[in-house]
Amino acid sequence: MSFSQLTYEVDGQVAVISLNRPERMNALTQVLENELRDAIEQADADSAVRAIVLTGKGKAFCAGMDMDELEVLPPDDIQRRDWMRPYDMNRRADYQTRYSYFPASNKPIISAINGAAAGLGLVMALYSDFRLASEKAVFATAFAKRGLIAEHGIAWILPRVVGHANAIDLLLTSRKIDAAEAREMGLVGRVLPPDQLMPAAMALAAVLATEVSPRSVQVMKRQLWEAPYQELGDAISDANREMFLSIQSDDFREGVAHFIERRPARFTGK
Repeated sequence: MSFSQLTYEVDGQVAVISLNRPERMNALTQVLENELRDAIEQADADSAVRAIVLTGKGKAFCAGMDMDELEVLPPDDIQRRDWMRPYDMNRRADYQTRYSYFPASNKPIISAINGAAAGLGLVMALYSDFRLASEKAVFATAFAKRGLIAEHGIAWILPRVVGHANAIDLLLTSRKIDAAEAREMGLVGRVLPPDQLMPAAMALAAVLATEVSPRSVQVMKRQLWEAPYQELGDAISDANREMFLSIQSDDFREGVAHFIERRPARFTGK
């Protein structure tokens, strides 16, 4: 599959997706949105890929929606059918919408935030499983400064990541924060010098790809994203069911064998 507004490369067992509109700070267009979803679905379908790294070309991660497209956006655009994909009965409906589909990916997604992450760029980062940031990264919700609201579930996910007090601050004021403050809030897991960001993201992806069971990663990712909808008893029942299945898996047998034999693991995801 070819792309015009992003690049897609596979490095070992890691798919690297780079938003590629640096002259527009990687601002989203309909084309870029569709290509990003296609790229993630391509990585999902590739059994050789075990982790995904998402970043931006140039100085920005993603500055949100391209203002040229916002200027001509029809009032009923949010209801347009061309944003939708075929419904997957095996995935929660909440995680199949226009931006919330990252949690439904069967691969862990690492956002390597190299610069500005604003508006929908921040939304995408929040739906990632890991967030690493450059020291030069800045973050802003931006919606209130555009006369908009907390879009695409950010009012649901942001408080779960940074707490209610920080979320209401970031949403209502639309103020920018730097990487250090983002780390203090828990918005990102690590802050790194710019030249160390991608090596760190790739090193994390390599751990996920080679040192742990891809089957375990896929199941635990689903458990973590399902948990906000569950009572404790339901989460425990789900875990018990998954435990029963896991001890019958090839990866469980390999997990025990490589530990006893003191050798690197050779997980297959089965």
